[in-house]
Amino acid sequence: MKHDTFKTLTMVLILFLTTAFTAASETSASSNNAYQLENGVTEPIYSYEDAIRETIYVESSLDSDNDGEPDRIAADIIRPQETEGDLQVPVVMDASPYYERLGRGNESEIKDPDGDGINEKFPLFYDNYFVPRGYAVVLVEMVGTNNSDGCPTTGGYEEIESAKTVIEWLNGNGTAWNEDGKEIEADWTTGKTGMIGKSYDGTIANGVAATGVEGLETIVPIGAISSWYDYYRYGGIPFYPNGPSGLSRTVTSSDSIEECAFVREEIRAEADDETGDYNDFWDERNFVKDADQVNASVFVIHGLNDYNVKANHFSNWWEELANHDVPRKLWLTQTGHVDPFDFRRAEWVDTLHKWFDHWLLDIDNGIMDEPTVDIERSADEWETYSSWPLEDSESVKVKLGPATEKLPGTMTTTAVKGNFSQTFTDNPDQTEQEMVEDELTAKENRLMFLSPELKEDMTLSGVPEFDIRATVNKEDTNLTALIVDYGADERVNHRDRGEGVRTLDTESCWGASIDVDDACYKETEKTTHTAPYEIVTHGWLDAQNWRSLSRTDILTPGKSYRFQWDTLPEDYVFKKGHRIGIVIAGSDDRWLMTDDTRATFNVELGQSHVKLPIVGGKKAFERAIGGLPYLQNLVDELKDDGEFNDEGAIRRVETHLTTLTHYQNTGSMDKAIKHLNGFKPLLEHQKDQDLMSEVAYNQLMSASEALLEDWQ
Repeated sequence: MKHDTFKTLTMVLILFLTTAFTAASETSASSNNAYQLENGVTEPIYSYEDAIRETIYVESSLDSDNDGEPDRIAADIIRPQETEGDLQVPVVMDASPYYERLGRGNESEIKDPDGDGINEKFPLFYDNYFVPRGYAVVLVEMVGTNNSDGCPTTGGYEEIESAKTVIEWLNGNGTAWNEDGKEIEADWTTGKTGMIGKSYDGTIANGVAATGVEGLETIVPIGAISSWYDYYRYGGIPFYPNGPSGLSRTVTSSDSIEECAFVREEIRAEADDETGDYNDFWDERNFVKDADQVNASVFVIHGLNDYNVKANHFSNWWEELANHDVPRKLWLTQTGHVDPFDFRRAEWVDTLHKWFDHWLLDIDNGIMDEPTVDIERSADEWETYSSWPLEDSESVKVKLGPATEKLPGTMTTTAVKGNFSQTFTDNPDQTEQEMVEDELTAKENRLMFLSPELKEDMTLSGVPEFDIRATVNKEDTNLTALIVDYGADERVNHRDRGEGVRTLDTESCWGASIDVDDACYKETEKTTHTAPYEIVTHGWLDAQNWRSLSRTDILTPGKSYRFQWDTLPEDYVFKKGHRIGIVIAGSDDRWLMTDDTRATFNVELGQSHVKLPIVGGKKAFERAIGGLPYLQNLVDELKDDGEFNDEGAIRRVETHLTTLTHYQNTGSMDKAIKHLNGFKPLLEHQKDQDLMSEVAYNQLMSASEALLEDWQ
């Protein structure tokens, strides 16, 4: 009986310890903060309805409106009621200039929707979702906007400092007051902050991260600017006049528009629209150069077809962060300037939840073991990768062969021999559509280089680079480069009003709700269209900035110049049967301020090329385009594999191909076809004489017949 009693007590003790261990694994209490886990993520255990809501004013070191008083930065905070006791929580912060007007998100939410002077609403779903899970949400009003003092400076030091000041206060450094004028402390927070935001909001996050401020653990910039020069300029050309000053006025608090006029005038003068050059004004607003200061992890989301905040903002930032080993994650979508809440909602909320749990609560949930990069290939079809550009992407130098009266120019990886040049004249009235359409027709205002129909899919991943040698007959002009996918296909319609998404009447809810602030938002869906071509990427250059973006050099008419510029980054699959087009033209009135000189370019083809970042490198490019480069590459591979039995046989084959290249590059296609027809008997002779293997013969004959079919 004693034995049975002991056994029973032992089982009870084991059950108790097991229960206690399980509870410990699901609930963590450390340094006065607590959360509950289910399936590895925090569960909603705190009341949203009872949460504490307060407006605070943090004193900064700024006096951006020159009134002799330090600017106070307003912020609205929502946090679990339990933080009035011992609970300490991390912060999700969205610093924005848009809380008074314009609004946040697809439904343009503002803080005071009824205009009664009280900020009763927290825009977006972050508060509804994260506060019940043990977070505070802090919505900072950028300097000079809504209830914050001062004047906006369009990306300047003051704007970044205004958000940084709040983070410092959250970590016990600085002074703040509540609405009653009582000095308060942030004793309810762990001091860990994660910043998030789309567009301007994400831009502030980038800028604050580049200061290295203590307490900022992670940022999630969505379609965000990394250098304001790249937002208002490309290659020395302004997108439109007076951009920074105009934006400053747009976001300035309604009560301060006149008082901040002097700041806008300073911005207008210092931005220097006249030259479009990079200067100290823009350098202050370049966060990429300070990537070595970033201590926070970074989760970047960007539209490959975002022509508001263009894709070079993510790529330049991403590359520099990689150079400094910053922990990173990346989503690239086929939409334009769209929030992931509106293009991949369920996956976005789940991923963001795990991201903040990991970086703000130190939960080991495996988020950093997942693939680093997600790329949308077609509408709602995603693939994952370990890096961007894709790991085996290599730069392929593509030479430009001359056009004929009947055919456009060609692409080749072999040298274009001979002094071939082609001309075009800048027409500032030429539309982008006119630049790319009728690809088989010669036009005086563009140069067109076209691949054969692709033999297999080919992926471009990275930043294409143009290197064009040309003379110009004017002192100033612009250059445009386009890479085009010619081939009918269904694609995301990122040029429509919704930039690839359509807002529906139905709603879905993401978090807890109260009457004045619900968690329900209209659902969206991708919009697609079928089109005969897609402009894959663009790049532009003010020819007077050929030497540097920081200086203007007036051109000498007739002098030969080397014009080098990048296009916007891309990750794009050209499908089998489509053609790749490379277009070179002058002014592009679709996107930038045009040049009216109507200059004529004489492009020296033999000294010009385009570098394309191709997955699989040169071999993949040549396999895809087929044609003569593929035939030449095939000979090299067969030679390396020992499929030739005689050195003389190799030389005769290579000599034949050199002649073919000459005829193709000079546009002598009748001679090229005749010579290619003579190539087949040479192959038969070498096979019969056992100078090459059966494998070599079959592969070269097949490639020759395919090339002959293309040419004829």
